[in-house]
Amino acid sequence: MKQHVMIRTALVAALITALMPGMSAQAQDLTDVNEIVKRANHAAYYQGKDGKAVAKMTIKDAQGRERQRELTILRLNTDDRDEGQKFYVYLHAPADVRGTVFMVHKHLGRDDDRWLYLPGLDVVRRIAASDERTSFVGSHFFYEDVSGRGLDEDEHELVETTANFYVVKNTPKDPRQVEFDSYKVYVHKETFLPVKIEYEKGGKVYRTAQTLEVQEIQGYQTVTKAKMEDVYIGGETVMEYTTVTYEVGLPDNIFTERFLRNAPREYLR
Repeated sequence: MKQHVMIRTALVAALITALMPGMSAQAQDLTDVNEIVKRANHAAYYQGKDGKAVAKMTIKDAQGRERQRELTILRLNTDDRDEGQKFYVYLHAPADVRGTVFMVHKHLGRDDDRWLYLPGLDVVRRIAASDERTSFVGSHFFYEDVSGRGLDEDEHELVETTANFYVVKNTPKDPRQVEFDSYKVYVHKETFLPVKIEYEKGGKVYRTAQTLEVQEIQGYQTVTKAKMEDVYIGGETVMEYTTVTYEVGLPDNIFTERFLRNAPREYLR
């Protein structure tokens, strides 16, 4: 298992390096784990002032049966310190989930605000902190995976530095809030993109996230295909971003409860 993980991770590193022929090697390895985590968080969630992504999710269960979801993700940074941020996720297909909206207001030092609008019931539900690590619209991604986990929720330890990666072990400060004991993130040393995440419980990896494709878009190295896999039960979800745009000019007011029921159509086309 460990050998296979490292082989796949090395292949992703080779892919990223091939996409960046003009980039020079890191002059000196970083040793400050908080700086590494901060840069990785920025690369994964905060590039550009705002962004729009059109995505397709392919959900495969342990028996190999597949379902798909089509969605648009809107993101707005509300400060320049990578602390405040707003997300708006709209599901287009299939028909039974069309119009479902997931919205997040991220905060530093306190629980994020999360809403879920269910058009079939015409109900807006607040997602409690205890529900953040539950399935997002039936996929293997959790709500927290979509918008990110707060850096202040974990203790961070740099456990290994390889030719291509910083390997960071993250342990929750409040283990009662999560189902894992810890998780390791493989951070690419050039781009600071997290390309592999291994969630562990009882000393065993039970859930993994993996970057499958990276493209340079508007000068930003961007993950355009990723996979979340349930190692214990089986099954996986692949998220493929068909269109990604930065610096869209999104207005702040669309990230309000009013637009849960009245979707901002001009930004969802």
